[in-house]
Amino acid sequence: MKIFIPRDMAAVAVGADHLATAIAAEAQARNIPLTIIRNGSRGLFWLEPLIEVATAAGRIGYANLSVADVPSLFESRFFEGGPHDRCIGVVERLPYLARQTRFTFARAGVIDPVSLDDYRRHGGYRGLETALSLGPAAIVAAVKESGLRGRGGAGFPTGIKWETVARASAPRKYIVCNADEGDSGTFADRLIMEADPFMLIEGMTIAGIAVGATQGYIYLRSEYPFAIRIMNEAIAIATRAGWLGRGIAGSRFDFDLEVRVGAGAYVCGEETALLESLEGKRGQVRAKPPLPAIKGLFGQPTVINNTISLASVPFILAEGAQRYAEIGYGRSRGTMPVQLAGNIRHGGLFECAFGITLGELIEDVGGGTASGRPVRAVQAGGPLGAYFPPALFDTPYDYEAFAKRDGLIGHGGLVVFDETADMAKMARFAMEFCAHESCGKCTPCRIGAVRGVETFDKIAAGIEPEQNLALVRDLCETMKLGSLCAMGGFTPYPVLSAMNHFPEDFAAKPLPLAAE
Repeated sequence: MKIFIPRDMAAVAVGADHLATAIAAEAQARNIPLTIIRNGSRGLFWLEPLIEVATAAGRIGYANLSVADVPSLFESRFFEGGPHDRCIGVVERLPYLARQTRFTFARAGVIDPVSLDDYRRHGGYRGLETALSLGPAAIVAAVKESGLRGRGGAGFPTGIKWETVARASAPRKYIVCNADEGDSGTFADRLIMEADPFMLIEGMTIAGIAVGATQGYIYLRSEYPFAIRIMNEAIAIATRAGWLGRGIAGSRFDFDLEVRVGAGAYVCGEETALLESLEGKRGQVRAKPPLPAIKGLFGQPTVINNTISLASVPFILAEGAQRYAEIGYGRSRGTMPVQLAGNIRHGGLFECAFGITLGELIEDVGGGTASGRPVRAVQAGGPLGAYFPPALFDTPYDYEAFAKRDGLIGHGGLVVFDETADMAKMARFAMEFCAHESCGKCTPCRIGAVRGVETFDKIAAGIEPEQNLALVRDLCETMKLGSLCAMGGFTPYPVLSAMNHFPEDFAAKPLPLAAE
């Protein structure tokens, strides 16, 4: 009898470890032989801790459990899928999960993350085997044909980046995975690394073969201790099994991989600041050109992609580029792992084809706000993303459609706010965040954000509000056009969207009555 209990950070935070210990102890006391598998999460976070039991009818789930539920679980013979008031039935039939198109997260929550055999049984390494049979040029062609765009925020075509590095002539090339997931409300990178780490390893290995790189680095932040541990364990297993190192799977290709841990600076999610940090320097952005594809890590041609971009590649090679490209919307092909967070009833990960509307994601999939109050705003694309009011909920989830409405998809995070949110405070927070996280390399970002906070404080104090709001707009224009990277360049998105869609929150407040 197999019991699956997630060991990802989200599940552990709400008691999954204690639950696993209690179930193991109860099984021993009752002399019931159970095999407990610590899987990753499926991303159904509002149901955690969610345990699953393998039965002939499928995996039966029991949700929102605590240690106090353990005796009654055994009395109901949950290990055979018995009835219990926490039972939610076959997990894969839950509407939230059943309506998803899981290309990249198909194994998340299903397999033992550090079992190579389990990974192989569920289709793992078929992409790499195809890649080895195709050779470098055909791999790049397949990634281009798939239409895969960078899932980290910029949306740049992955195949074009790989082709640039493949054509570059240099003594050494690198593959760098940008796993510095710092956007508010995002967890897709972490979930992949904690639930299906071999897929990222496989994707980076395919990238190395495609462009002629023999060394890869996964850069992630110290706030992800579970992901660090699991990735290191998986890399060691893959190396021992011959899927990394010299002569991958008996081929002529070599590829080594290391995890490097950053201190958690937001700007190190920007690719050039990340490369500086990886080289042991302070994480400051570099002026471009040259692009990292030409002169990247240690001055050598470098593919630097987001975790989900690289993790998407094994599917493309295993199932065919056309399979990936045939779904999507406009120029946004394939699937996107949308992360629903903030004040939302059904928070979690929802992988789907591009084109679903923002309203469907928030109201239908997410179930509206957790507080039950009306949605007032949704911030899309992290702390530097725009706020969308419900009037724009008809926007298709698509890079170009969002751009037309002055927004960004970014890393796929959606943070929901109900009607109690003060959007003037949120706009000020954007400037404050930028001032705190700026690397200081360029003046518009370093100074502009500080001046933005000061100006919002004057507005809040009722000092010349109209003139100061105009000053904020002028400041945003300078930051957008003059900043070296997205840190300063994107800060105007939350600021201006808050001002444009919620002007009532920026109106002058009535002065308090003077004391008599």
